[in-house]
Amino acid sequence: MIAIRSLVKTYYAGRPNELEILHGIDLTVWPGEFVAIVGESGSGKSTMMNIIGALDRPTRGTYHLDGVDVEKATDPQLSAIRNRKIGFVFQTFNLIGRTTAQKNVELPMLYAGVPARRRAARARELLQMVGMSDRAKHQPSELSGGQKQRVAIARAMACDPALLLADEPTGALDSQTSRTVMDIFHDLHEQQGKTVVLITHNPELAEECGRILTLKDGRIISERKGSGARGTA
Repeated sequence: MIAIRSLVKTYYAGRPNELEILHGIDLTVWPGEFVAIVGESGSGKSTMMNIIGALDRPTRGTYHLDGVDVEKATDPQLSAIRNRKIGFVFQTFNLIGRTTAQKNVELPMLYAGVPARRRAARARELLQMVGMSDRAKHQPSELSGGQKQRVAIARAMACDPALLLADEPTGALDSQTSRTVMDIFHDLHEQQGKTVVLITHNPELAEECGRILTLKDGRIISERKGSGARGTA
C-alpha cells in the first residue's frame, strides 16, 4: 500500500536557513495493516503525515501509494489521489460549518462526481455505520466532539479509500469517547480490511495497532509489533 524509499524532506533548500526535517526514511505498509507512527513533538510526524497524505512532496526519494508514483504525479493527479485513495481523519475534525452531517459526508463524493442520489444513499449508510444516523441533519455546532469525529470518519470513508490516515484522531477527546472512535477504526480494519495508519503521541493507542514505528529527529529509530487488540474504556 505504501512504499517509501530514501525519503528526504527539506525546507528552504539552497538557502542559508535550509532545514532538513526527514532524513532518508524507508517505510513499507502492506494492504490491510494497522500501523502506528509515534514520536514526540518535533520528531517529524506532521511532515511525514503530509507526505503520506499527498499534501506535500518529498525533496528526494520515492513514494508509491497503492501502485501510484506520488512524487511524479501532477497537481490534478494528486488531488484525485487525495480524494479517491486516502481518507483523512484529523484531530480538529475539519467539518464544514453550517452544513449538515449528511452533507459533510457527501462532500468528497460530490468532488468525485458521484450522482446525488448515490451520494445521499452512501452518506446515510456511512452515518449508520458510525452510529450517527439520528444526527444526520445536525450541523457541527450541534454535535459533541466525539460525534464530530464519527462524522469525520464517515466522511473519510465516503469514496471507499485504499488508505485511512488518522492524525491524532482522539487528541481532542476524553478517554471514553476516544475508546468509541478507536473501536470504529478497529471495525473498519477487521471487518472491511482497511489499511489504517495512525499518527499519535498516545502509547496506549499505538499499542493497539499491529505494528508501531517510532520517529525521532526525522528518522525511524525503532519498529516493533503491537498487540493488535482493542483496549478498554
